[in-house]
Amino acid sequence: MKFLDQAKVYVRSGDGGAGCVSFRREKFIEFGGPDGGDGGRGGDVVVECAGGLNTLIDFRYQQHFKAKVGVHGMGKNRAGGRGADAVLKVPAGTQVFDEDGETLLADLKTEGERVVLFKGGNGGFGNAHFTTSTNRAPRRANPGAPGQERTLILRLKLIADAGLVGLPNAGKSTLLASVSAAKPKIAAYPFTTLHPGLGVVRIDGRDFVLADIPGLIEGAHDGHGLGDRFLGHIERCRVLLHLVDATGANAAADYRTIRRELAAYGGGLDGKAEIVALSKVDAIDEATLKKQRERLRRAMREHGPALAEGTKRAAPLDLSAVAGHGVTDVLRALAGVIDTSRAQEAARAEPELTPA
Repeated sequence: MKFLDQAKVYVRSGDGGAGCVSFRREKFIEFGGPDGGDGGRGGDVVVECAGGLNTLIDFRYQQHFKAKVGVHGMGKNRAGGRGADAVLKVPAGTQVFDEDGETLLADLKTEGERVVLFKGGNGGFGNAHFTTSTNRAPRRANPGAPGQERTLILRLKLIADAGLVGLPNAGKSTLLASVSAAKPKIAAYPFTTLHPGLGVVRIDGRDFVLADIPGLIEGAHDGHGLGDRFLGHIERCRVLLHLVDATGANAAADYRTIRRELAAYGGGLDGKAEIVALSKVDAIDEATLKKQRERLRRAMREHGPALAEGTKRAAPLDLSAVAGHGVTDVLRALAGVIDTSRAQEAARAEPELTPA
């Protein structure tokens, strides 16, 4: 399945049905009177968070969604039926913006969540509605109210507990493939990952979702490389796993490059909890590893995210996804931060108990 994380669609809610002008004409009823029914309400435009979806690819092949028009009123005081809704089914993590790309209309995070974006037009009144003591035979009825039409922008931000960041060929896809059932493309050249991927990781009886995004390079916020458009997929992560290639020329410089891009992107990414690991440690000798580790430690002190008062910054971890070295330690570190974040979130969600 192809991956698509942004789409533009045109939507329109249904017009209301027109009211009816009608009179009773049964035999033996001398003064039948008006019996025109009201028109039905037009259908709404609804966005629904559906399960089993992880891309907006369906909206590449269909961009127009129109709700049905309400049924017109009929004689014998029969009201028209309501028009069918236009339902846009999107994956969890989808944001709906107005055409300007900045006005947020809906943010769907949980499966089954539904949001009515635009209501259908009201149905018009039939002539029976206008009967008064002085106007016993009204010959007027209202037309239905028109629906609303709008162009919308859909943006998908994957929902994951932990996100992988780093330069191209830092070993992110290799790690994701080794710890989950995901099968990302892996090759010995940069930018083999062209779209984000998700994998479910299990460690010590606990599960969490790990997201891999295409690698960043210096100037990504200016559009260099694949740019920073995929960083939105880790905005919702509780913790970032920053992989630094131990075989690179300077681990500290690589670390600073990514930190600058996170800060330039914004969205609070540079302030997220971070676990740093030196990857591919099996490919270098011990002396080089020690030098790279010390460089990285100094860079983390200078450019790492701010820590709470009294909190000690963790040292960078050693990792080799191919050899399996340090993988368990990295996953346990991620799980620990995720568990803490979940506990804090649950505590904030609990209602405060007031004394009787």
